[in-house]
Amino acid sequence: MLDNRNLILAVVASILILLGFNYFVDAPRQRQREQAAAIAPATAPAVPGTPSATPAPDADPATAAAVGPAVPMERPAALALSPRLDIETARLHGSVALKGGRIDDVTLRDYRETTDPDSPEIKLLSPIGSMTPYFAEFGWVAPAGGTVKLPDADTVWSGSGKLTEKTPVTLTWDNGQGVVFTRVIGLDENYMFTIEDKFANNTGAPLALFPRALVARVEMPATEGLFILHEGPVGILNGKLEEHDYKNMTEEAVPPVTTKGGWIGITDKYWLSAIVPDQTAEVTAKFAHTRFGDRDRFEVNYTGGALDVAAGASGGVTHRLFAGAKIVDLLQAYRDNLGIERFEYAVDFGWFFFLTKPIFLILDFLYRLVGNFGVAILILTLAFKGVFYPLANKSYRAMNKMKDAQPEMQRIREQFADDKARQQQELMALYKREKINPLAGCLPILIQIPVFFSLYKVLYVTIEMRHAPFFGWIQDLSAPDPTHILNLFGLIPWDPPGFLALGVWPILMGISMFLQQRMNPAPPDPIQQRIFMLMPIIFTFFLATFPAGLVIYWTWNNLLSIAQQWMIRRRTPAPVAVAAGAPTASKALPGRSGSPTGGRPPGKR
Repeated sequence: MLDNRNLILAVVASILILLGFNYFVDAPRQRQREQAAAIAPATAPAVPGTPSATPAPDADPATAAAVGPAVPMERPAALALSPRLDIETARLHGSVALKGGRIDDVTLRDYRETTDPDSPEIKLLSPIGSMTPYFAEFGWVAPAGGTVKLPDADTVWSGSGKLTEKTPVTLTWDNGQGVVFTRVIGLDENYMFTIEDKFANNTGAPLALFPRALVARVEMPATEGLFILHEGPVGILNGKLEEHDYKNMTEEAVPPVTTKGGWIGITDKYWLSAIVPDQTAEVTAKFAHTRFGDRDRFEVNYTGGALDVAAGASGGVTHRLFAGAKIVDLLQAYRDNLGIERFEYAVDFGWFFFLTKPIFLILDFLYRLVGNFGVAILILTLAFKGVFYPLANKSYRAMNKMKDAQPEMQRIREQFADDKARQQQELMALYKREKINPLAGCLPILIQIPVFFSLYKVLYVTIEMRHAPFFGWIQDLSAPDPTHILNLFGLIPWDPPGFLALGVWPILMGISMFLQQRMNPAPPDPIQQRIFMLMPIIFTFFLATFPAGLVIYWTWNNLLSIAQQWMIRRRTPAPVAVAAGAPTASKALPGRSGSPTGGRPPGKR
């Protein structure tokens, strides 16, 4: 029946928002993959007038060295396999491997594994030989049939000094055939490396080489595994967002894409390693997977057009490498200052970015004012309530009218229990006469769902929310409430299973939901009433595993809704009870003052 649709819509909408979103995300991604497969070229772009415009077919060397030794070693031992130059800045420290000229040792000073200030710092990049190698390489590819000796993964470069914000380091290598390679590595005050790769041609003949850069990761990393978050290879190619899952890459090859500008990298929930070509150059970008024994290597790379250097001359290209935290403001600054196309898309704001990103920007602005993201969430919720007050107010008034009419609705159902058609006719007449919209009560739910999901997304994917405290025991708004009722909120040294981990805030949310429910018209069917009463319990357990910031938002929103409904009830006179034998569709429902028109002149409602 119409008056029961609120419950049905609430349940269906909740399921759709948590499960159905996959349809709107994965389907467009699949279409993008199919389009890329249909139009992507198989080779690097040709340079007009250059006979050596095709790189050698072994540009992606498949050797066991690509994943390291068969028995991985601890990180310190792996670092010791190569001489190194230290990296030391305010936000990063680590080292550059002279063997291979790799950037493969980066640790983030500002971020730790847990909220404990003494927990280990986040280690982003790791060297070949370690348990989970993750690194960036730069170099050159010879043209097909070329015989010039090039620096590779085993080449030991010469260099000295320490890489800081103010002091770049220079690596050199002479191939013994008249070509000297130079690599200058710089680093800004944040997470952007600048790599200038050059070569001096002293061979006595023209020389053409293809510049190349890659980020590689060995072993499939542990991911969150949720459809609302992409983790894995990602990039902006030809102005479009490309995302590929680790698992899909192991099952199906991804064709190369020729693009001008953009970037390509590998993303985690909060961290990114991305290589950025010259934004005016055309490059061929690839998402690649190779398996060596029982180990997987995932790689993103790009190869540029041939760089022709005359005898006795020098030439070079500039690459950039971002290796750090996905701070929205910082990514946008790189987009604006360095011209890196849509670099902020590394943060997975999702299909509904037009909601999620504004909500994040508002929260971030409020945080700068009040200094607490939890308080910012409360203020944002209050602001949303203010914006949607007229609509919600109208909805709550309609719900109150529905509740007041329930005695008459129940009488109609009982009177016409054996005549469903007549029963519906009388109910519809009642709705029309009293100007009751049975679906009006759904409006607050429909308004809340996109806000709920967008806030969930913001709390889940933005590093600004990571380890952001509220008050008391909530020290990380992006994580579930750490208290558990079953161990007396920490008094008993026992951690309940995840589905039984009921914290204080989820319980408060369930109580607020129950109180709000009591102010709404109940379904007339006893079975539906029992289901309706179970909803607060179900949602209490359901939201217990969600980020605490989201549960705080939901609880606060419920309390504001209760206050709004209470004020409306206070301003609305109580209805007079409907007597037995009340009129049917041909007569008016007794008004709030006992008269057929509710104490108002006829025609005035």
